Amino acid sequence: MEAVVGFQGEVLPIGALLARAQSAPATVPGAGVGVRHTAADNAARCAVLLVAGDTPETCWRFGILQTLDDHTSTLRRGGIALAAQVFADEPAPTGSMQLDAAFAALADHLAERDGWAVPAWALDPARRADGWYPAVPSIFRTEAEQESPRAFRQRGILITGRSLNRA
Repeated sequence: MEAVVGFQGEVLPIGALLARAQSAPATVPGAGVGVRHTAADNAARCAVLLVAGDTPETCWRFGILQTLDDHTSTLRRGGIALAAQVFADEPAPTGSMQLDAAFAALADHLAERDGWAVPAWALDPARRADGWYPAVPSIFRTEAEQESPRAFRQRGILITGRSLNRA
């Protein structure tokens, strides 16, 4: 009978895993890398969710934060110019003024942060909410009013400094 050998590696705490990942050499953008998901794709998915009865707050997670993740992944794989293409096509209206404003705010925020031109559709003054606090509990609203990035605040979306943090 053979003996079963179990895992014999080292189990690292989450902090150590994150530190290891951050200290790894940067990925060199590769040729032939394309955009896999776009803001327009994610907005269309949000529109379907809204028609099915989901809330704009739910779509914040499945639309805005997913688009942030898609941009970050594309940036790592292909560089700034390719990542900007995540926002090249204008997202169709979702059925929620808040989400439409949030897609524009995210494009503006990432363009400013990463150094690419804000797409014209994101500058449309109609893409504006009226004091929306997506996924911000009421206890943190004062914090959101103080910390919300310019691109979000200008469009009436108030988020905390942690709202766009991703693992």
